[in-house]
Amino acid sequence: MIGMPGFVGERLTLAREARGLTAVALAEMIGVNSANISNYEHGKQSPTAEVLERISDKLSQPVVYFLRPIVHPKGTFWWRSMSSATKLARSRAHARHAWLREIVAYLGEYVDFPTLRLPDFNIPQDFQQLSSSDIENFAMRCREEWRLGSGPIADNVLVLENNGVIVSRGELGAETLDAYSHSDSKHDAPIIFLGSDKSSAVRSRHDSSHELGHLVLHSKLSSDTLRNPMHFKIIEDQAHRFASAFNMPANGFADQLWIPSLEAFLALKPYWKVSIAAMIERCEQLGILNEMQKKRMYINMSRKGWRRQEPLDDRMQPERPRLLRRSFELLVDEGIKSPEQIVIDLSLNPQDIESLACLNEGYLSHNSSPSFGGPKLRDDLFSRTGTSNVLTFAKRS
Repeated sequence: MIGMPGFVGERLTLAREARGLTAVALAEMIGVNSANISNYEHGKQSPTAEVLERISDKLSQPVVYFLRPIVHPKGTFWWRSMSSATKLARSRAHARHAWLREIVAYLGEYVDFPTLRLPDFNIPQDFQQLSSSDIENFAMRCREEWRLGSGPIADNVLVLENNGVIVSRGELGAETLDAYSHSDSKHDAPIIFLGSDKSSAVRSRHDSSHELGHLVLHSKLSSDTLRNPMHFKIIEDQAHRFASAFNMPANGFADQLWIPSLEAFLALKPYWKVSIAAMIERCEQLGILNEMQKKRMYINMSRKGWRRQEPLDDRMQPERPRLLRRSFELLVDEGIKSPEQIVIDLSLNPQDIESLACLNEGYLSHNSSPSFGGPKLRDDLFSRTGTSNVLTFAKRS
């Protein structure tokens, strides 16, 4: 039997891994041998039209998805808890990231995202030369360049998006995988993906700052560096230190802390939007607590049951990305694209688009026309589309 012309095997790999399926599991679902799946994915064989329909159904992607060319993301991935996260979980996240990149590229044809303004510091080539004081300095300078002052940041995700970083949030499907970031400075805006599996506002806020630390401190490092467990631990510790300094700048935090106690930390938690445990660690970093005092704090937290779940964790809402959502809403509200056209253009399951772009559930299948405020349409959109119903927009300054 003749296989499907134009079938792209790597698309099958992405869709399978994004669904968390092994080749053997998929083969059983569609009624073929696992060797067939391997041949499809490696370009040695193409599925028949009938088999492709079954693949499309089981992986919940339109047939045309498997016929589109694929662009591989370049650059470095930074995985939180990389050493302990399962290979299957990382593969799933990596596959969905490829879809997210396609969504970002698609939106970039129509809207102007905020200009990337990541600080370009003179970071040592050898990451092991970075001292704690260096990291503190870089975190403070980052706040200065973004004019954040020395107090609490109202919304870390909004700050990142306003400075050109793409942020998404969703389930990563693994207890040991909290977040990841990807940077390709030569081509695309960096992306930070925050896991929502644990739904902790303070933890998610730390994750966003931690990934920012990687983007600022480690942009020159290669993926090979991360394969060394000792190097990976050092790099992770540096990103943790950056996150602490970025979220709780030394002077501003110390000025607000009248006495280092659990009661004081609890009172300051909604103000700084960080965990009590993070404040304990920060106090040790700043010399406010010594190691023995820190240990005693953690013992008291355990006695109160706060190590499992801290007070206020069930009341504080995680920061939510909005840039991609508002970009889609802008296209629909201005009549540039209908929800149906967006789904056809991207050739992705609409639920996957909604999830990755943080859209309201059902938005692409039931146009709810939500209100919008955010990115602006590209000023060259009219000339590129040539359609009479596209509005003319003011030129960018």
